[in-house]
Amino acid sequence: MRTAILVDGGFYRKRAKYLWGEKSGSERAKELHAYCQTHLHDRAGGGDRQLYRVFYYDCAPVGRKSVYHPLKRANVDLDKSDTYTWTNAFFEELKKKRKFALRLGHLSEHMNYNLKPEVTRLLCTGKRTLESLTEADFIFVAQQKGVDMKIGVDIASLANKKQVDQIILIAGDSDFVPAAKLARREGIDFILDPMWGNITDDLFEHIDGLKSQWGKRNELKANSTLQEKQK
Repeated sequence: MRTAILVDGGFYRKRAKYLWGEKSGSERAKELHAYCQTHLHDRAGGGDRQLYRVFYYDCAPVGRKSVYHPLKRANVDLDKSDTYTWTNAFFEELKKKRKFALRLGHLSEHMNYNLKPEVTRLLCTGKRTLESLTEADFIFVAQQKGVDMKIGVDIASLANKKQVDQIILIAGDSDFVPAAKLARREGIDFILDPMWGNITDDLFEHIDGLKSQWGKRNELKANSTLQEKQK
């Protein structure tokens, strides 16, 4: 069975950080590679899987641009930030992996530093003060452009050209329902991996299987009772 694995990069990085903690860019990339490999060797996955390619979708880091930071009261050069360094290390490690294809969109021109939602709540309830704020209380916010579209186009292309028998999508967004429906109409076995996250009912309705690979301790659960739908 020829299998393509498609990874929504923003989703993966957020879930991986939540499940398995902070890691360097290089280590996170190695972790992603290992995570994809577990799908290929999953005996419950419906037979032997031969990897067609892993498609990774994300946005390249922004360089040579400055954004105002309200705490510092000064502009921050993005190409000198820790995020820029981390992301470049992450991408460079992925490029070394066999059969990995990076499909990059771009970030919106409108970007800023915002307070984290939980910090805002604490300020509003009087449990934090403005004087107590640190750089760790802020997050960099920029909207991705073109990533979801690239995922949808590639799903359609893989299905229409009969390049694969199975698609495994690592994501959690219901925006992919039309693409999933198209793939299934073309006879593609469509598996969703939400990395233990919840998904909407409409997305669940239009997939052939639901399977996440690792638990919170970064261990493969071969005999887990993970949500799995078989048709």
